[in-house]
Amino acid sequence: MKGVNEAEAEKQAPEQQDTPVLRPRKTRPPNPASKAIFRFLPQVLLTLVIAALAVPMGLGVAAGLFGAAVTPTPKMPAWQQVPKQLSRTHIVAPLDASAPVPLPADVTNQLNALLTPDGGGDFTGVVEDALTGLPLYDRDGAKNRVPASNMKLLTAVAALRAIGPETRFSTRVLAGPSASTIILSAGGDVLLGDGPSQPGEVLGHAGLETLAADAAKALQDRGVKGPVTVQLDDGLFTGPALNPAWSLDDVAAGETAPIFPLALNSARTSPGATTGPRPQDAALTAAEAFAGKLQAAGAAAGFTVVPGVERAAAPSGKQDVLASVVSATVREQVDLMLETSDNYLAEVFGRMSALSEGKPGSNDGATAAVSSQLAEVGIATDSMHLADVSGLALGNQVSARQFADVVRAITSGPDTRLRAALAGFPVAGLTGTLGDRYADPTTSQGAGLVRAKTGTLNSVIALSGYVVDANGRLLVFSFIGNGLTPGAAGNKVALDRAATALASCGCTGG
Repeated sequence: MKGVNEAEAEKQAPEQQDTPVLRPRKTRPPNPASKAIFRFLPQVLLTLVIAALAVPMGLGVAAGLFGAAVTPTPKMPAWQQVPKQLSRTHIVAPLDASAPVPLPADVTNQLNALLTPDGGGDFTGVVEDALTGLPLYDRDGAKNRVPASNMKLLTAVAALRAIGPETRFSTRVLAGPSASTIILSAGGDVLLGDGPSQPGEVLGHAGLETLAADAAKALQDRGVKGPVTVQLDDGLFTGPALNPAWSLDDVAAGETAPIFPLALNSARTSPGATTGPRPQDAALTAAEAFAGKLQAAGAAAGFTVVPGVERAAAPSGKQDVLASVVSATVREQVDLMLETSDNYLAEVFGRMSALSEGKPGSNDGATAAVSSQLAEVGIATDSMHLADVSGLALGNQVSARQFADVVRAITSGPDTRLRAALAGFPVAGLTGTLGDRYADPTTSQGAGLVRAKTGTLNSVIALSGYVVDANGRLLVFSFIGNGLTPGAAGNKVALDRAATALASCGCTGG
């Protein structure tokens, strides 16, 4: 970055070069006759200008009076005319399938020199050609590893397949057993906002203020005078809300929280919060916030709201819906989950995937749903063990080869629903969990090119994603380090260098 003085010098330099230097010169004072001429010079010049303009104007008028031919208007050049048809919009061309495939020996030589741990532990890794599946690099690729947040790639596949990319989750207000009782029914949206719905956003797409205003209008139309009792039905999920495989220290630090099918800000205290303690009962916290919004809306509608919210099951059978708001699409939420590595949202996706398969909306249902969806894609899951679907559990065991196969399924597989996850991969040096990386001189060439999901636990580092190499070949990769020295800065850099090497790799022996 240039200093202030340098920047100012650059701004001033062009002016100094373009502006001539004027130097005073000695002149003789004009005599009285000259002064007289100078005094009348403007009037003389003005008279000459008017005369010059009058001649062609007079000729034009005379030609009109006497029937002389008027000079035709020049023909507009073709390049200045309105086009008869618009040209086709140019888009990024698809990758050339005939681009040379890197030589495995060249890739191996480069990566083995870069994948060196900073202290203890070791790295495993796999690189594949995305189009053909040809293995280009394999260092213990079949070895099971703790993958940290790379687990979210598996969860993304399950959500897009089992739930569907365009599905939205609905939060509804139902009529209760009495005219003055309403039930807030959770439908899986944990990205609710506290204010009005924001259709252009993912977090806060559905807002409690909008839901409360619509519910108040419905109650007013029905002549309800109150006081209105608010109940909460969040029975969509079953089993323990807190996974016993998680470290209580991680829970206390706010890495996750008990999982419910209703929450504000992905169970955070505010939209901008990314760290710190979370509400331990996110559903009740959201329901109480809704009751407060309803109280404000009810004041204008002529009714009050009973303080407090109680849990109660919604009546079975046909339900009377007073108001509802819907979430952003699963596609948009998956992208947010991958880009920000949102643990809470990942766990909700696992349970919603299970429900879509007819399984219980529990942790066990979530891991079973993820495994079954991966198997349907063609990913070998026999050796895989899933303790959760967000990656916080140290009991997860997945290989680098399985992750590379998952990324290949997303980028190039036959199930095009999975393409919806591509936009969620963080971009090196620009977005998400890779936004503050790839600034090192040895990795900067990968900035803007490498797209990969990160994973970090105390002694675990992982990076799985895709990149187009220097010859235009799409490559998928997964690198996982386990048993690493906690806090050693060189481990992230080692993975980033390896991915950068793939981006700049010719590796065809030429």
